[in-house]
Amino acid sequence: MPTHPGDEPHRHRRMAESFGVDAERYDRARPRYPDALVDRIVPAGHGSGPAVLDVGCGTGIAARQFRAAGCTVLGVEPDERMAEFARRLGVPAEVATFEAWDPAGREFDVVAAGQSWHWVDPVAGAAKAARVLRPGGRLAVFWNVPEPPPAVAEAFAEAYERVAPDSPVDVRATPRRAGDGYWSLLTKAADGIRGTGAFGAPEQWRFDWEVTYTRDAWLDQLPTQGALTRLPPDDVSRVLDAVGAAVDAMGGSFPMRYATVALAAERLAGIIGR
Repeated sequence: MPTHPGDEPHRHRRMAESFGVDAERYDRARPRYPDALVDRIVPAGHGSGPAVLDVGCGTGIAARQFRAAGCTVLGVEPDERMAEFARRLGVPAEVATFEAWDPAGREFDVVAAGQSWHWVDPVAGAAKAARVLRPGGRLAVFWNVPEPPPAVAEAFAEAYERVAPDSPVDVRATPRRAGDGYWSLLTKAADGIRGTGAFGAPEQWRFDWEVTYTRDAWLDQLPTQGALTRLPPDDVSRVLDAVGAAVDAMGGSFPMRYATVALAAERLAGIIGR
């Protein structure tokens, strides 16, 4: 969820490292990524077992999708609780911020970041990706962007503003169309990539899809969002009660439209990143 205009999400380290408060719920409730995205990042015929570095891997949601596509995957995750959960599900994960992580001479065919690149300094992160990617390798950063029905979004915003009026999270920034509110993140990421001088022109991709949430399923996911991970339990319950009432008024379920937005760039050969 976007912070207030002008903020730099990667500087909000406490929020960035708050998601492990309930890693099991995060892994259970957060949406996966479209297969078409994974196939485009690592297309068929790329080779045997391309090596993927998953930046901010969390519990390994994207990492497991890359593994299912035949990749070998290493995760980098600043939250030990999330990294440990990923390891339990078979994803090797090293604990560090990407900017400070030591690749120890390792190189990769893909550097991917699902729902996490906004927590990485876009300039230092792109330079680090350039250093660890093989020539012809790909940097791909992507987000699942929800477009909740107006009644659900409004119930959340009103309840959240009551319990957390001083929060840096802008809950009124819900876009009219899924993806609109994330173009500033894509722009910052693209600027960082271009600044390295080590990548070809970044490409923007978008994948639209829809899922139906029951009341219980949506209330299970809400506490995993950055707006709520640092609130006291009583405040979280107040927000969930308000949103639950809105979903009940819609018949107990609702369709959620998602746009998965991505930015991808190829590592150039013979270029030393800045």
